[in-house]
Amino acid sequence: MTEIWAIFGKDVRTEYRTRYAVNALFLFALVTLTALSFATGGAGISPLLAAVFFWVILFFSALSSLAQTFVKETETKTELFLKLTAPDDAVFFGKWGFNLLLIVLLEIVLTPLFVVMLNVTMTHWGIWITTLLLGGIGLVSTTTLLGALIAAANVRGALFSVLAFPVLLPLLVTAIRVCEVCLGGRSETATGDAFLVLGAYAVISTTAGWLLFPFVWRD
Repeated sequence: MTEIWAIFGKDVRTEYRTRYAVNALFLFALVTLTALSFATGGAGISPLLAAVFFWVILFFSALSSLAQTFVKETETKTELFLKLTAPDDAVFFGKWGFNLLLIVLLEIVLTPLFVVMLNVTMTHWGIWITTLLLGGIGLVSTTTLLGALIAAANVRGALFSVLAFPVLLPLLVTAIRVCEVCLGGRSETATGDAFLVLGAYAVISTTAGWLLFPFVWRD
C-alpha cells in the first residue's frame, strides 16, 4: 500500500509541475463542448443525442491524456528505475489511482458545463453520478492497461484509439443508455440491468488489468 501511494503521489507532483495531462484532458473536453454548444445553438437536443455527446467527449478526452502516465516514464527514461524498485501491483494501482483522479475531476467539471451549455434537463442526478462512477472506473482500468501497452510504440495515439475503442464499446453503449434515462429519454426501470453491466465491466476490467499488467509491463 505504501508503494501505491508513493507512485500516486509522484504522478500527482509531476503533473502539478508540468500540467500536461490536465491541460490535454480539460482543453479537449472544453473545446469540444463549446463547439457542440455553438453547433446546436442552445436549442434543445434529444436525450439520446445529448448522452452520446457527453460520452464521446469523455472517451476522447481520456484517450488524449490517460496514456501519458506511462508515456512520461518512457520519455524521461524512468521506466527501468520504476521496474527495478517498485512491485508491479503498486505501479498498476498507483497509475490507476492517478488516472481515476483525473477522470473524476473531469466529470465534476464537465457535468454542470454540459447541462448549461447544451441546455439539457437532468431528471435523475443519483443515477447520473452512479453511472459516471462505474463508467469512469471501467474507462480508467482499460486505458491504464492499454497505456502501458502502447507507451513504447512509435504511433501511440492511433494505436491507443484502435485498441481502446472495441474494448470500451460495451461500456460506452451501456453508459449512454443509462445517461439517456437521466436526461428524461427513457423509463427509470431500464437502468437495473445496465447498472449490473457497468458494475461487472468495472470489476472485470480492473481485475483483468491487475492480472495482465505484469506481462505488459515486463515484456
